[in-house]
Amino acid sequence: MKTPLSDLPPLKGPLRAEALLAWLRTGEPEALEHLWARADELRRQGVGDEVHLRGLVEISNRCARQCAYCGLRAANRSVSRYAMSDEEILECAHQIREYGWGTAVLQSGEDPAFTSSRVEALVRRIKAETGLAITLSLGERTEEELRAWKRAGADRYLLRFETSDRALFQRIHPPLPGRECDRLGLLKLLRDIGYEVGSGVMVGIPGQGFESLARDLELFAELELDMIGLGPFIPHPDTPLGTSTPPPSADQVPATVDMAFRVLALARVQRPEANLPATTALATLDREQGRILGLQRGANVVMPNVTPLHHRARYSIYPNKASSNETAEQTRLQIDTQLASIGRSVAAGPGHSPAFRRRIREQEGAPS
Repeated sequence: MKTPLSDLPPLKGPLRAEALLAWLRTGEPEALEHLWARADELRRQGVGDEVHLRGLVEISNRCARQCAYCGLRAANRSVSRYAMSDEEILECAHQIREYGWGTAVLQSGEDPAFTSSRVEALVRRIKAETGLAITLSLGERTEEELRAWKRAGADRYLLRFETSDRALFQRIHPPLPGRECDRLGLLKLLRDIGYEVGSGVMVGIPGQGFESLARDLELFAELELDMIGLGPFIPHPDTPLGTSTPPPSADQVPATVDMAFRVLALARVQRPEANLPATTALATLDREQGRILGLQRGANVVMPNVTPLHHRARYSIYPNKASSNETAEQTRLQIDTQLASIGRSVAAGPGHSPAFRRRIREQEGAPS
């Protein structure tokens, strides 16, 4: 649908669903160029020109869940499982510190071996030995665990809600026996505990319609997210969504890098002061330009992978991930070159989002 730019709603956020839907559906090149430029302008105003680098450590590919889209799902017998030792994880954290990056991101499947006490001790050691900001992305955990990790020094927590369509979410993300799944509730809890809160969605999940994607974008603003991660759905052949083809539908959101760029740019409109990464999924589908275009269409964060190579290929959420065969040093040099090519530089420090810093200031200034 090639809606002329003059007929589209102005990009002054936060937008409501009807306006977001118009921008998601337009195919007018002039309108899209306007969207890219506006997102880049809002990014510059909201978070500046520097790019924050977060060292990603994929600490375990073991997972108790049966998510229909993820190659780490428990039923996938073709994946070779691993869990990193604490010393391996600490070594990666020191490498991140040596590179001058401000954050270590510890990510895994929902692995019971990473108990509350083990993660707590690990967070304390990383803080004591490196001073890095620490982002955790360990799935759905209990309030007691989340509070303990925050007390230990964890700064941020990433938990994608994947889709606001409840029926679709239940199909792709079945709960564990005897446990309800309420990711939106967990995101609100994380905020109350004091975390810098990150979430996001997949673009083009089979069964995802444009109206539900517009609602996802509304939620980015309603939840006042500090970080927003998103990327195109990439099918994994060893998952239900990788082996079944849904019936064609005019309302199905395409799982393309171009649609992901559109959602990224609209996420910047919704949350000008949030941190938005140019994700690995973007770089996977467009290895030459995915990361650069993401940074020019609203993103201000890159998460280079520092997981040891002998583990990295086995963290197969989706196949053929970008940088899966590169050393951390090779990835670092590539990112430095890409940033220089677009006149952007690496930021120093932990890189807390302006949205989060504003919230903390307001809380500290509020009457008790």
